[in-house]
Amino acid sequence: MRLTIDVALDYSFYEPADVLLQIEVAAMADQKLLADTLSVTSRERLRATPGEESIGQRCWALGEGHFAARYHGEVEIDRVAIDIATLPETRPRDLPALVVPYLMASRYCQADKFDAFVQSEFAGLTGGPLAVAISDWVGQHLTYRCGTSSGVTTAIDTFVTREGVCRDYAHLTAALMRAGGIPARCVGGYAPNVSPQDFHAVVEVWLADAWHLIDATGMSDATDFARVGVGRDATDIAFMTIFGRADLIEQTVRVTAG
Repeated sequence: MRLTIDVALDYSFYEPADVLLQIEVAAMADQKLLADTLSVTSRERLRATPGEESIGQRCWALGEGHFAARYHGEVEIDRVAIDIATLPETRPRDLPALVVPYLMASRYCQADKFDAFVQSEFAGLTGGPLAVAISDWVGQHLTYRCGTSSGVTTAIDTFVTREGVCRDYAHLTAALMRAGGIPARCVGGYAPNVSPQDFHAVVEVWLADAWHLIDATGMSDATDFARVGVGRDATDIAFMTIFGRADLIEQTVRVTAG
């Protein structure tokens, strides 16, 4: 599948501040970049730095006054959907070093608080069947509702309120997976059927010695999702981190398929 992505960010800064952008599609074996341009109003030259696990990149810029960022990308997705329910688990001691941290609790994914719930709700399940059951549970018990969470909402908060946006679905899904012994990382990116159109967050689980995409919102799947970056939670995959104060003027994300 071919995706065309256009992003426009407009902010107003109170005073000069560093900005870390993470909005460019990552070049990877299963997603080929056909076009990729980023322009930013910054009087200092952009400086790129690798994303987590060297997937994709972040760009440092200087925000001041009216700050505008424009991104255009075209990407060919070459990824086959796999029946995750058929995949076996990998024992923790057999995990690659880079995967081990995704078994642990993080700031927004407090996996250690969900041990008892996962053992009770999903008793007897492991590996792929457990991953699918968790994703289905999150999709069935949460209501997708904009404006019901914030940048500090955690997986526990979402578990209590049972509502949120893609970020909240991803945090709760990742926390439950980790509590069940399945490494899970959060993934930021783009997909054409996200409504309303915006940056999108999903989860990848480590099963059968590979990462596999899971979207509990049901708005994307492995064949139509373009990764931007990965990490423990929203801390690592945020599309924009401002080291200062700024107001949002306008933000648009458009993703089309075909």
